[in-house]
Amino acid sequence: MTEDLQQRIQAALANPQNMGEMAGADSIGTVGNADCGEMLRMWVKFKDQNGKRVIDRATFQSFGCETAIAVASLATEMIRGKTAEEALALRTEELAGELGPLPPMKIHCAQLVEGALRSALEPQNAEAQIKKTPAPTPAPTLLDSFSKPKQGGVKLTFLDGGK
Repeated sequence: MTEDLQQRIQAALANPQNMGEMAGADSIGTVGNADCGEMLRMWVKFKDQNGKRVIDRATFQSFGCETAIAVASLATEMIRGKTAEEALALRTEELAGELGPLPPMKIHCAQLVEGALRSALEPQNAEAQIKKTPAPTPAPTLLDSFSKPKQGGVKLTFLDGGK
């Protein structure tokens, strides 16, 4: 990776835009890359503007490298004010915005962002909007396993006190 690109990534990371979950999002897209262990989730909120449904705001969370975070930050700014169709028409290279061309070893970072965007905006995903997604059930804790009785009752075994 060139020093110039590294400096542009660092500049984007110094002030990342639109990072974090968005309450009341209209759509959520999630994508992961098993090869490198990265995951990116994008939240999108729409508004009506001049008779069109446009992206009002987009946010993201990333478990990934600096480049993926920088591209997601730039992309969430870039898609603001666009229709879903216009945002989906953006190519991977365009989503990297002012970072410029990414080296081959970093293209997957922009593809991760594009995948999350597609996951959130493509028509077949409209049914999986956040409003219809039930809240995840939290995993039981160790305390839960001790404090809640098991089905079928509790069996007590008394120990001989050494008599």
